[in-house]
Amino acid sequence: MCSVNTKGAFLCSKEAANRLKQGGGGRIILLTSSMTRGLKPGFGAYAASKAAVETMVKILAKELKGTGITANCVAPGTIATEMFYEGKSSELVEKIAAENTFGRVGEVKDVVPLVGFFASDGGEWINGQIIPVNGGYV
Repeated sequence: MCSVNTKGAFLCSKEAANRLKQGGGGRIILLTSSMTRGLKPGFGAYAASKAAVETMVKILAKELKGTGITANCVAPGTIATEMFYEGKSSELVEKIAAENTFGRVGEVKDVVPLVGFFASDGGEWINGQIIPVNGGYV
């Protein structure tokens, strides 16, 4: 899990930073998970691998000082994907949806606007942050 979630994010960030420096700036946007705050039993390794990415982005933002590059994380909550539904009963899906303040599971369209904002000029003054997009899951 760490090979993909942590090492993958590290290697992609490193390459992106090198390329963006040559281009005069830009945005690095990493995906983590609201599970780093949910602290659910059985998700320790997953949450730890994503928490490492969150720490990494905070340090990366400082390391890229003066380059015109920002680095931030988007931390989605439960999102309706094939991976989410795999092996779950409809009762379990309903239970998970009920944990959300909107009473539903998130959709990709709920996350895309924040990623787009971070990538835009409007995201220029946001750096080293982890923003949850989870419908109020706490």
